Amino acid sequence: MVINRWLTSVANAGKNLLRRSARDKNTITSLCSELYSNKGEALGIALADEVAVAYAGLSQAQKTDFFHTLAADYSPDPDLINRCAVDYGTNQSLEAYRALARAVESPRQTLFRRINMAPKGTRTMVNMREDLLALLPGDDSLRAVDDDLQHLLSSWFNPGFLKLRTLDWESPAAVLEKLIEYEAVHEMQGWDDLRRRLDAQDRRCFGFFHPALPDEPLIFVEVALVASVSSSVQSILAPQDGAVAQERLKTAIFYSISNCQPGLRGISFGNFLIKQVVMRLKEEMPQLTEFATLSPIPGFRAWLNRLLADEQQSLLAARDTALLTALDSPHWHQDSSLTARLQPLLMWLCAHYLVQEKRGSAPLDPVARFHLGNGASVARLNWLGDISPKGLQQSAGLLVNYEYDLEEVEEHHEAFLNRGEIACSPTVRRLLNRQG
Repeated sequence: MVINRWLTSVANAGKNLLRRSARDKNTITSLCSELYSNKGEALGIALADEVAVAYAGLSQAQKTDFFHTLAADYSPDPDLINRCAVDYGTNQSLEAYRALARAVESPRQTLFRRINMAPKGTRTMVNMREDLLALLPGDDSLRAVDDDLQHLLSSWFNPGFLKLRTLDWESPAAVLEKLIEYEAVHEMQGWDDLRRRLDAQDRRCFGFFHPALPDEPLIFVEVALVASVSSSVQSILAPQDGAVAQERLKTAIFYSISNCQPGLRGISFGNFLIKQVVMRLKEEMPQLTEFATLSPIPGFRAWLNRLLADEQQSLLAARDTALLTALDSPHWHQDSSLTARLQPLLMWLCAHYLVQEKRGSAPLDPVARFHLGNGASVARLNWLGDISPKGLQQSAGLLVNYEYDLEEVEEHHEAFLNRGEIACSPTVRRLLNRQG
């Protein structure tokens, strides 16, 4: 990539200056200090490159120490903030405002921007946040560092900077390998499975890419083109049987959406991906009339297990609790008599979980939050839609279709965000009312 080649050239020129410098650059701490105080372009890029290299060589313990250094030595000066706030309160001039803004912004953000100048600076920053996120559950003192990193990465990975690319069997091998590595919903069984998902007439795959990471998908979505809304992922993942009549393909099913960069957690661009994919598909195949997902329900069994363990719960009758213990049997789904009794109970419970179980005003289920926040509606639950071990473990084999109605998606989006309303089909509403 041109920009990376230019940065590498400038970094190499700057390294001549580095060799002439007498300062101690043996540690990442001293390198960061030098980078923060440096004003020159060539030396700055060379120093940023040295920081990136140094960070890649740190052990886990050294990374933890480094993050604590960032928290202790690169935080805003509270006394300066107070003085600037008082000055702005009494003298609301533009200059006073600018001084307050400079005081509030942490020196870490300046340092991070300068590290990002390195040829592999953006990759380093994403890796850095991935490492930091792993430490946060046990160390609140580092949350301010994460706030700064997330703030900058949200700007750098603004969807306006991202490029949608169609991924097929002719895509670079490095990218294809990443698809196998990052597939998070339905694990790929090697290269033949990947080819089925990319090279068939009734399959498509699209990904978002950033200019600084040209061979690294940020997120990708796999699409099945079918005659009607699908209810089973096993049928979608099965090998192709014969030619596909293109004129029969009326529905696009988004059956797998995988985020590829853990360091970008909390930075959402998946909604932009889906909307751009819908537009791309409509241009290619005007006959498509339905757009829906075939989505996992990853939190359902965990929620159900908590419900069963709660002796004070009032949602389930004793007979329901006894029946649900059958889910602990590894082959329960193969017993037709048992599944006939379980189906109405589990379908009702799953509809309740998706629509009525919330954290604050948002659905408890993370996939539901994502699609409903994008303006989709809960269209249908699919009994034994995923009978893989993972599907049985996380959702008792149930899958859900979230429908993207292009005429209603914006209205649903606004209602969800502003009033917490969840759009549901009449079918799902009937499930909710089945047992009162």
